[in-house]
Amino acid sequence: MTTTIYQYARCGTCRKALKWLDGRGVTYRAHDLVGAPLDAETLADLWRRSGKPLKAFFNTSGKSYRGGGFKDRLGGMSDDEKLAALAADGKLVKRPILDVGDRVLVGFREPEYVDTFG
Repeated sequence: MTTTIYQYARCGTCRKALKWLDGRGVTYRAHDLVGAPLDAETLADLWRRSGKPLKAFFNTSGKSYRGGGFKDRLGGMSDDEKLAALAADGKLVKRPILDVGDRVLVGFREPEYVDTFG
């Protein structure tokens, strides 16, 4: 399976992740989360395979999160509503998301990348 990184070119964390992957010769396909937001079905698949709570997929430090009042609203939303919100705004999605098939990583934590790629 091809490694896919869902990212946003203007995101500093995404640039760090891409630099890390490039520095280790990891081949990947980059997908722009903002220019081409993921649909709810794809997000649901990534979420299930990640093993993380759905809240981990929200960019809690971004304008979309703050402006949409998600800090207060998230607890009362269904999973389908959360996935629809993420699908509607690529900047609301925590990034990068790295899909390596058997594993999905959210955000850039170097130890997780090392564990995944060696």
